[in-house]
Amino acid sequence: MEDGVRVLVASALGRLLGSVLTEALPHATIVVALDPAAVHHAVVGRVRFDAVVADLIWMDPAYEYDFDGLDVLKLLRESNRSAPMIMALHGHGIERDHLEEAVTQPEVVGVVQKAAGFEPPIEAVQIAAAGRILPKAKFPIGQHLICPSLDSYFSGGRRGCTAARLAGAIAAGRATDYQSLAAATCMPLNTVNKLVAYLGPLIQARGEQDPALPLNSQVVYRWCGEHSRYVLSWSRRHGSRNG
Repeated sequence: MEDGVRVLVASALGRLLGSVLTEALPHATIVVALDPAAVHHAVVGRVRFDAVVADLIWMDPAYEYDFDGLDVLKLLRESNRSAPMIMALHGHGIERDHLEEAVTQPEVVGVVQKAAGFEPPIEAVQIAAAGRILPKAKFPIGQHLICPSLDSYFSGGRRGCTAARLAGAIAAGRATDYQSLAAATCMPLNTVNKLVAYLGPLIQARGEQDPALPLNSQVVYRWCGEHSRYVLSWSRRHGSRNG
């Protein structure tokens, strides 16, 4: 299986995993990309990879809010270089929003926990590169996820798109009140005045607001801040970032 196999490791801390994969798969070509430019260089105009391991969240202050595993997936698609993807998780709660989208993507064949060591990613790469399906019992995806996901809500037609634009402007720190929100989104004031109506149903459906407390604009602003990594990621990848 190893002969001719090409594997991309897209991670800000990918050198160690890359060296372990090189040792485990001595006849494979292992390409390590440590930053967005390196990922672009490894993918665009290059030979397709047989498997890709990407950090879902890049724990690097330089890229934490500007690049993630979903950006890697987008680049692979746009370059016509799609390949089976294994998302590597750090195990932090901030990954949940990204994970909820990732597990719905056909290219994502499984996830591995970084805390579990190197055996899971090695096995996952071997299975995925051979074109086989990762056993869900060992590489579970989609467990304990909240519905609706931010992705499904934001992708839900015109209303979802408006909600995403409003959330994006707030998450980017471009708005502090209705006037600045209207300016940041280039939306009419009577639209942004309905901020709670646009994002409130999502917050309530996900159980992220105490039903005994009032749901107002302050709650929505705080929620956008708490989910800012993903909101900015979604906006960036869908061409509607307000940052």
